[in-house]
Amino acid sequence: MRAVRQSWGVRPHEAAALGRGSGRRLALGALLACALLILVLPGCASLTSSAAPFDAAKLSRNPTLIVATTRKPLNGARARPWFGTERASALTFARGKLVPPDDGRFSLSSIGLGDWSLEGVEPVARLSDLLPPGGEPRDVLLYVHGFNTTFETAALDAARLSDGIRFRGETMVFSWPSKAKLFDYGYDRESAMWSRDELERVLSLLIASPAVGRIHVVAHSVGTMLSMESLRQIYARHGMAITDKIGAVIFASPDIDMDVFTSSVERIPPLAPKITVVTATNDRALAVAGWLAGGTTRVGAAEKSQLEKLGLRVIDASAEGWGLINHDLFLSNDHIRRVIRGAMDSPAPGHS
Repeated sequence: MRAVRQSWGVRPHEAAALGRGSGRRLALGALLACALLILVLPGCASLTSSAAPFDAAKLSRNPTLIVATTRKPLNGARARPWFGTERASALTFARGKLVPPDDGRFSLSSIGLGDWSLEGVEPVARLSDLLPPGGEPRDVLLYVHGFNTTFETAALDAARLSDGIRFRGETMVFSWPSKAKLFDYGYDRESAMWSRDELERVLSLLIASPAVGRIHVVAHSVGTMLSMESLRQIYARHGMAITDKIGAVIFASPDIDMDVFTSSVERIPPLAPKITVVTATNDRALAVAGWLAGGTTRVGAAEKSQLEKLGLRVIDASAEGWGLINHDLFLSNDHIRRVIRGAMDSPAPGHS
């Protein structure tokens, strides 16, 4: 479930840096407070001004985002908001034109207030139009967003993630139809699951592309359920043939039932060592999700030892956040970003 950053608990010099979507996040916290579910859903992450000391992200040199979405286009996907909340009859591929923090007309990045922005979207006929062959294969970072997220917010979160870990390959967002409203959690979960075949198709195209090296998947919250389903499907279809192309799989605050997740991991044994799970036992958003699901434990709030028994790498972020929610630390916490980058830099299991 997508958390909201809230004014209390945010340091003064960070409050202005929340970027697009902060109003939505504040509103979410207020609504849940009124709902009295202990469930104040305010923002969680500790925004830091320091960046991980890696080489420059490719995205900063070529601010182009690869887009795949099952959302219905609006305005022919030629003008904001580009894609809406309804489910499309066909998958759309597009090129997203980004503006880095330093390139705005009135840049505020020098005083810590800069942020990425999405300037435009250009639909294309095929994914291969966005990944032309030539030269060495490039790794791809595929980001799958969570609950209560607009298309634009998903695109910008993908850019922030890629820039934050200084990713050296192509950056891609897979955006499924979210209502982007607090009380439409049920619709969002169903839309995520409805999109699993198209995410499998995207993965299949990436795996088959000679322009692509390894595919690194970072999925958040409800997006982890969608990603796990698609990985399970593609493994069932192709088996060991796909394992070398799948790089790191990062499940950040997974909003998945623990029993369902366990059975899925057991069905994809070669992929299990590639999975890193970011958990926080004090993730209030997942506490709400568990309550809505009848009191079942969500993977992102599970004890570390439970997940390590499945052969997974686990990062317990319970002590990393200082907010009330601790649900999207992977976007802002330096330590977690280093772990994500380290997982992507590691050789594939079984390779030196």
